[in-house]
Amino acid sequence: MTPPTTRTWSRRGVTPVITVRGRSQRRISIAALACYKPGERSRLIYRPMVHPDHKAGGRRSFAWTDYRNLLIRAHQQLGKPIVLVRDNLNVHRDRRLRTFIDAQDWVTVHYLPPYAPQINPVEGIWSLLRRRCQANTASTDPAHLMRALRQGLRQVQYRPDLIDGCLAGTGLTLPRRRLQ
Repeated sequence: MTPPTTRTWSRRGVTPVITVRGRSQRRISIAALACYKPGERSRLIYRPMVHPDHKAGGRRSFAWTDYRNLLIRAHQQLGKPIVLVRDNLNVHRDRRLRTFIDAQDWVTVHYLPPYAPQINPVEGIWSLLRRRCQANTASTDPAHLMRALRQGLRQVQYRPDLIDGCLAGTGLTLPRRRLQ
C-alpha cells in the first residue's frame, strides 16, 4: 500500500520542468487503413490532418470527403479492389460517402458490430503509437506532435510484422499461402 513513485532522468533533487504553451484549441486527426492480402506484406496507409482553430469556424474532425480521398489514394497505391471493414463512426455511415462507395466497383464495405473495438486491427496500431512514439513525450507545439506521429506511423509502416500482430490481436487470421 505504498504510494506510487515516479522516476525521471534528471539529477537527484532537481525537478524537471516542462514548458507547455496554453493554446490547446488545435486538433490533429489521423485516419488509417490496415491492408492485408494473403501472401503479401501487410501495409498501413494513413493520412494525418491538422485542423485549424475550430473556434474560428473550422471543422474538428475528418469530413466524408477526407475519407473518400483516403479510399481513392489507397486504391491508387494498391491497384486492386478493396474490401473495407469499418467501424460505426457516424462519418463512415454518411449518406454522401455511401453514395460514393456504391458508385465504385472497386470497393466493398462491411461494418463491424457496434461497440466492438477489440476486432478492429487499426485500434492496435493506435495502441502501438501511444506506447511507442507518444510515451513519455511532451509536445511543445502541434508541429512537434505531428512530426512525432508521422515518425511513429512510418516506423509501423516499415514493420509489417507489427501490422500482422494487430490483425492477430483481433482473433482474425489470413490463410497462409502454401510454398511449392
